Amino acid sequence: MLRTQALFDHLTAVSALACGFAASFGAADVAALAGRWHDLGKFRPGFQTYIRGQGDENVHLETHITSSDKTHSIAGALHAVERFGAAGRSLAYLIAGHHGGLPDWHGGLDARLSKDNPDARREYDEARAGAPPELLSAGAALDLRQVPGGAKGFALWLRMLFSCLVDADFLDTESFMDGDKAESRAGFASLDELAARLETHLAALQASAGNTAVNALRAEVLAQCRARAAEAPGLFSLTVPTGGGKTLSSLAFALEHARRHRKKRIIYAIPYTSIVEQTADVFARVVGAENVVEHHSQADYDEETRDTLRARLACENWDAPLVVTTNVQLFESLFAAKVSRCRKLHNLVDSVIVLDEAQCLPPEFLQPILDVLNLLTQHYGMTVVLCTATQPALASKTYFDAAKNRRGLDAVREIIADPTELYQCLKRVVVELPDWDERSSWEEIAALLAAEDCVLAIVNTRGDARRLWRLLPAGTLHLSALMCGAHRAKVIEEIRQRLADKRAGRDDRPLRVVSTSLVEAGVDVSFPVVYRAFAGLDSIAQAAGRCNREGEQERGRVVVFQPPEAPPPGHQRLAADACLDVLRSWPGDPLALELFERYFDRLYYGIDLDRKGIVRDLTPGPGLEVQFRSAANKFRLIDDEDQTTVFVRYAGYSGIDALLFQLEKEGPERWLMRKLQRCAVTVKRRIAERLAASGDVAEVFPGCFVQRNDLLYDPVLGLRDDEDAVLPAPTLVI
Repeated sequence: MLRTQALFDHLTAVSALACGFAASFGAADVAALAGRWHDLGKFRPGFQTYIRGQGDENVHLETHITSSDKTHSIAGALHAVERFGAAGRSLAYLIAGHHGGLPDWHGGLDARLSKDNPDARREYDEARAGAPPELLSAGAALDLRQVPGGAKGFALWLRMLFSCLVDADFLDTESFMDGDKAESRAGFASLDELAARLETHLAALQASAGNTAVNALRAEVLAQCRARAAEAPGLFSLTVPTGGGKTLSSLAFALEHARRHRKKRIIYAIPYTSIVEQTADVFARVVGAENVVEHHSQADYDEETRDTLRARLACENWDAPLVVTTNVQLFESLFAAKVSRCRKLHNLVDSVIVLDEAQCLPPEFLQPILDVLNLLTQHYGMTVVLCTATQPALASKTYFDAAKNRRGLDAVREIIADPTELYQCLKRVVVELPDWDERSSWEEIAALLAAEDCVLAIVNTRGDARRLWRLLPAGTLHLSALMCGAHRAKVIEEIRQRLADKRAGRDDRPLRVVSTSLVEAGVDVSFPVVYRAFAGLDSIAQAAGRCNREGEQERGRVVVFQPPEAPPPGHQRLAADACLDVLRSWPGDPLALELFERYFDRLYYGIDLDRKGIVRDLTPGPGLEVQFRSAANKFRLIDDEDQTTVFVRYAGYSGIDALLFQLEKEGPERWLMRKLQRCAVTVKRRIAERLAASGDVAEVFPGCFVQRNDLLYDPVLGLRDDEDAVLPAPTLVI
């Protein structure tokens, strides 16, 4: 039997919760008003009659309501505008969107607030007549001159307030309806406890570490991170070559910095799911799995359209001491309009964010990302660490400030005292560059690889990987995103084991691997020789990070070659062109740190850093007109409109047939989709539709394809695909 909560009690509780959340960024009074007025429309008689006759806890959602005499979200919005005039529109966005998400002004909220909207006016008049007078009072005037960051910061400020409101709304309802679930949110260890566990782990590591030059340098990186953690919050960079121990060193910095400056939590944002899983596993071993929230999903179904709002995951609002997530989750949440995405935002205040592999931030979204990072560090108590082996040129300087009105990051402090010296000390490879005017055939590359006993070749596309693999001797291993995650993990584990056996003299078989760039995404392997198809300089550096990683030899070999065709159009082509420009005029080491600044300057110069016009959408007009929903729809780090998922019957994944049967029978339940992600392959929609037309797959739900033909999935190459469909590297990002 459902319990009944008094509306006045709910509004009072939500107001208090939202007020407490927003106090951390000086907006407690505004949040309190939003909480008090968000359900004002529920006082109208039509809604009260309707809800008292229902037995479903979700019937109050306006997605369940079709009659205009039962709606409720616009009454409070109109009251805010009537009370505060144009300034009240700031509250109106929050209240009108607290179920359906932040609206656009043009084509959205303006029409709902219009005097020509009789339904809205009737809702407000009925609600005001039924509401207690003390709820309608407002106190002091709404002063928007104190918005952090002024006009440029208005949209972020409003999304932060929206987060406070919707999280408070959910939490109060949860507390009333399911007290046990509400209590289960507690119980995480404190940051002090996590720091103590890390210290114990690091002491054990150092005690067992061999007396090598690489380990000595890792210890020095750790020491510098600890020392710089005492500095004031703000923007930092951590430039450490691959293999320099930056994962645990950055955690040591983040924990010590958080403890010293009373930060609430640490959030790691990582470009690739594979690195999220790997990093979360490392942290779980250090501080305990129960203290690490891992948040990523390839199947991010709309939670607002689900029949229940109670099936939330522990990561729904990031109220945990240590969160490991993806760039997609972090940045799409920061620019979101959806309730479920925005809910976590207020928990970013007074936090430490580590952006791992910062060079992977997508250039076409770079300006809105840099703007929001500046606002967060300057006005919301956040510390941001840009963590990478190839630091992109993001700091404010003449280039960013003068060219095309671009704005960089302000006052970035490098944690490592001398990154150039550290790079020289950790230099473990020699890079061999090709003749820029000649391309090699795949047959020529295959012959060179066949002459090597232990070699990794990295190419630009999945089609290239297959073409090259077919030219190599039997036993060559293959890695690409046409293999499902479970399959890739098995092959990577085999590679690691065979490398270890070769080093120990237990395996004299040749080991040759052909891979796409996915092997560069946090896959810790170490080959004596790596071949890399020409690409962006950051990609070449990542490839070099898979060579002689532990210093097994004095110098490993990284051979860059010109494949038969240029990289595919888009970011890969632009990156390769920028790389060629800087390398043609550079006589020194291709991986020298100073070259990366030239490279990223050249790359960014040729790209519109706000290609979708998001900054324009989020800059308020004179009447606070903001296009929240349009900006959110445009801010998609993965352009997946032309992509879809095929779930394959990979024999190496236990129970896959039963799971796929359950999918077809019960539909895409969230828990089931999470289990199935290990057997998911992303392809272009036209390929999935072609496979469906031939009967090789079936579309069991919109955008959800399941393998039917047992021969469709190759045990070595993965999903058989006659077309060499090019998907960009960021399709690995979730």
